Amino acid sequence: MRHVSVTLFNRATSVVSYHQRHRIPNLNHYRHKLPGSSFKRHFSQRMNLIHPKDDRDYIPIADHGLIGNLRTAALVSLDGSIESYCVPNFDSPSIFARILDKDKGGHFSIAPTVPYSSKQNYLPSSNVLQTKYMNDHGVVSVTDYLPRPRIDKTPTGPVAVSKPLLPWLVRRVECIRGSLPIQMQCAPAFNYARSTHITSIVNDDSIPGALVGKLDGPDAPAQKKALFESDSLALDLRYIAEVNEASTECDHIHPPEVTLEFLDLSSKGHKGLGIQSRITLTEGQCVTFVLRTPPTKMNVENASPAEARLLNPNRGEEPKDEAGVLKSLVGSSTLGKGRSLDDPFLTKELLGSLLLATNRYWYEWVSQNTYKGSWKEAVLRSALALKLLIYEPTGAVVASPTFSLPEYIGGTRNWDYRASWIRDSSFTLYALIRLGFTDEANSYLEFIFERLRHKNPDGSLQIMYTIHGGKDLEEIELDHLDGHKGSKPVRIGNGAASHIQLDIYGELMDCIYLGQKFGKPLSYDDWKLVRDLVDFVVDHCKDPDLSIWEVRDKMRHFTYSKVMLWVAIDRGLRLADKRSLPCPNRHKWLQARDELYEEIMEKAWNPKGKFFGQCYEDTEVVDSAVLIMPLVFFIQASDPRFTGTLNRILRSPDKGGLTSNNLVYRYDVTKSEDGVGGEEGTFSLCTLWCVEALTRVAVTDRKLLPKAVTMFEDFLLYLNHVGLCTEEISVAGEALGNAVQGFTHVTLISAAYNLSRTLDKHH
Repeated sequence: MRHVSVTLFNRATSVVSYHQRHRIPNLNHYRHKLPGSSFKRHFSQRMNLIHPKDDRDYIPIADHGLIGNLRTAALVSLDGSIESYCVPNFDSPSIFARILDKDKGGHFSIAPTVPYSSKQNYLPSSNVLQTKYMNDHGVVSVTDYLPRPRIDKTPTGPVAVSKPLLPWLVRRVECIRGSLPIQMQCAPAFNYARSTHITSIVNDDSIPGALVGKLDGPDAPAQKKALFESDSLALDLRYIAEVNEASTECDHIHPPEVTLEFLDLSSKGHKGLGIQSRITLTEGQCVTFVLRTPPTKMNVENASPAEARLLNPNRGEEPKDEAGVLKSLVGSSTLGKGRSLDDPFLTKELLGSLLLATNRYWYEWVSQNTYKGSWKEAVLRSALALKLLIYEPTGAVVASPTFSLPEYIGGTRNWDYRASWIRDSSFTLYALIRLGFTDEANSYLEFIFERLRHKNPDGSLQIMYTIHGGKDLEEIELDHLDGHKGSKPVRIGNGAASHIQLDIYGELMDCIYLGQKFGKPLSYDDWKLVRDLVDFVVDHCKDPDLSIWEVRDKMRHFTYSKVMLWVAIDRGLRLADKRSLPCPNRHKWLQARDELYEEIMEKAWNPKGKFFGQCYEDTEVVDSAVLIMPLVFFIQASDPRFTGTLNRILRSPDKGGLTSNNLVYRYDVTKSEDGVGGEEGTFSLCTLWCVEALTRVAVTDRKLLPKAVTMFEDFLLYLNHVGLCTEEISVAGEALGNAVQGFTHVTLISAAYNLSRTLDKHH
C-alpha cells in the first residue's frame, strides 16, 4: 500500500511571514496549512518493497500517472505497467485495460524480477513520465511518453513544424546505477479484450543495421520485432538497444542483448500470444521499446537514399538535420525516394530527438501561463493534465481519458467518460482561459459552433458528442471484463447522451462569453447562432430536466439547471450590450431572466431549513450543486439565503449536511432517488466548489478565510504522487472514479485562482 506524504520546507518561517503579510486572525491552529511564498509543495511517496509475482493484483486507481499526445492517453502504474490505452484515439477500443481486468485486460509492463521499491514523477513542467525502480543492487529508470512535435510561434499564431505526429508509445529503460534484471511483457488485448490476434516475430526493416545486414548477405543477423495482428488493428513492437554516451563507463560496456520471446497467457483469458523479454541491465545500458500501429503504405517503391549510398560508395555525404540525424532516417522527402514521413528509420538519434522535442513541447506550452498566485505547482500540473484531455484535430475536450472506473469499489456506478460533454468542456476552457491559454478556447469554440450549425431539429444540442462531433454514443456493457476490483458492469458508450440536461446552455454561454472576452471575438454569423440558442433557452426555461448529476429516473425542476438557464440568458444579454450586437428579442430575454430569478428564489427555497433545495419538487434534499450560485454571479455570496445554504452543506451527513472530513458529497443517495442505486464517495468537484464558495463569502466575512484555506490544503493531500485528481474520494481516502478527471482539475484551478486573489486583497 502506497502512502502519500507532503513535505513542507521552512514551515515555521514561511507561516509567520504569510501570517504577517495577510493579517489573517486566529491562525495558530491553521499554521501548518498555510502556503507561504517560499513554500514548495512536493508530491512524494513512501513505498513498501514490491515483490514481483505472476499473479499480480489490482493497483489502486491513484497509483498511476498519465501520458498523452492530444489524440489518446495512457495510464502508467507505479510498477511500470501500461494499464489503460486506447488506439488510435481516446474513444477507440482499448488494447490495454488491465485496470479493468487484471487477468485478461491486456498490459505492457516493464519491471524488475527481484524485490524493489518504486517512485514516479513527471519531468519538470512536462507530461513525460519517469518511473524509477530501486534496490540495494541497482537503479533503473523507465521514461514513458507519446511523442509530440514542437510548435513554432509566428506572428499569426502557432504553427506545427514539418515533422508529423508519430502515433507511438515510447518506453526508454536505462540503468542508472549498479545492475538489475528486468522483464518486459507486451500482451495486448484488442477491442476491449474481445478480439483474437496473431502474434509473430519478424525481421525489423525499420532498423538501419538490419538493412545493412540484408545488403551484406543472407547470413548476416537482422534485428527482430514483434507483430500483433487482429481483424481490425495491427501493432508492432520494436526496440533500440544502446549505451548512454554520458555514462562514465561507456567505453567499457556494450549495448544490452534483447531477445523477444512468445508469452502465452491463454490460461488467464488472453486471445492471442504476447511477447516478453528478460534483460539484465548494467549501469549505462539502455533499451527503448516502441509500440505503434505500423503504417499501411510505405514509400519503398525504389531504393532509399540510405540504400543507394550503401550500394554506391561514391555517393556524396547525405545531409543531416539539426540533431545530427540523417534526413532520410527521419523520413525527409527532400531526397526524393526515402521512407514515408510516418515511418522513419528507427535510430537512437531519432529517439533522442523525439524525447527532446516532446519535453520541450510541454515545457513551452505551460510556460505561456499567466498565473501569479499561490499553489502554482498544483495549478500548473492541473493545467498540464487538462491539456492531455484535448483532442487536437477537432478541439473537443474529453471528460476523462478512462472508462468505467468505479465511483464505489464493488458498486455499479461505472461510466465511460471518453466523450466531450458540453458542460465539462466549457468549464475546462474557463480554467485554461484564466491561466492565459486562449488557443484551446478558440479551438473548442470552433468545435461547438460547428455543432450549433447542425443542431437537433427542435433547436437543442446534445449534452455530449463524440470527439469527432458525432451523436452516437450507444451504451454497452462488457460482461466478460471483471471490472476494477470486481466493480461491474464495465460500460462503454454513455446512455446519458440522449438526456435532457438544460444546464448545459448556461455553461456553454458562459464559455462563449469568456471566450470572446479573452480570445477570438464573435463574428456576426456566430452571433446569430448564439442568439438562436438564447431564444431556445427562453422558450424552454420552464421545462424539467435530468440536470448535472444525470439522474436516470424522472425529470424534475432542478435548482442547478434553473440557475444555469438564468446564466445562459444573462450572458446573452451581456454579449449584446458589451459588443453592441443586434438583439431583436432583448425585452423578451430580460423578462425571462428576471422571472426565472424570482421563480428560483420562491420555489427552490426551503424557508424552514433556510437553504436552497435540490429541486422545486423536493426542497428537503440538500445538493452541493447549488454552491455554483455565487460562482456564476447569480447571487451575492454574502446573501443570507446563500450563507444559510453553505452552512447546511458544511454540516456532517448525520446532522443533515454533506461534509465529512472536509470533503463534500454531491447529495445523500439514501434520501434522493436517482435511478442508479449503489453508494459513492465524496465528490472532488463539490469539495472545490465549497472552497470557492467559502472564499467568496470570506470577502465580507474574513473569519471564513482560514476555513477556505484549510479545506483547500486538506484536499491537496488527496492528490496522488504526481499531483493528479480522480473524480471521487472514499471515506477512507481512496481515489475513486475515472482518472484523470477533468472537472476536478478545472475546479482546483478556479479555487486556487480565487482563493489566492482573495488572500492578496486582504494583504
